[in-house]
Amino acid sequence: MSVRTAKSAWNGTLKEGKGTMNFSNYSGPFTYKSRFEEGSGTNPEELVGAAHSGCYSMFLAALISGEGFDPESVETTARVHLGKDDTGPVVTTIELDCQVRCEGLSQEKFSELSQAAKEKCPISRLVAAAEVKLNAVLL
Repeated sequence: MSVRTAKSAWNGTLKEGKGTMNFSNYSGPFTYKSRFEEGSGTNPEELVGAAHSGCYSMFLAALISGEGFDPESVETTARVHLGKDDTGPVVTTIELDCQVRCEGLSQEKFSELSQAAKEKCPISRLVAAAEVKLNAVLL
């Protein structure tokens, strides 16, 4: 299987510093404000959301295809909630909202496959410590 690499660098203190995250053809800045407030730039939680939504969409498409259907589209949005516990910041919940277009797929089979993808996609398995909520709609 493959190994992927991402790199980040942080310069300065937590509140006044700044950093850059790099992977593939992406390079994005992040700061205290972009992570804990509403500043410009990205943050680790946003990147986890991108990874989770992409992984879930691909995994669900594979499951649907494995049942002999041809999904037209699988679109997933992930909302990653950053909270706090007694040890500090923690990802508490990830909400996946997914919409699928697939001719011939029954609601019953779709519900089964969307739940299986939530439980089995590699990023869902990685973030199992957080509550992962799913709202999946067959269009």
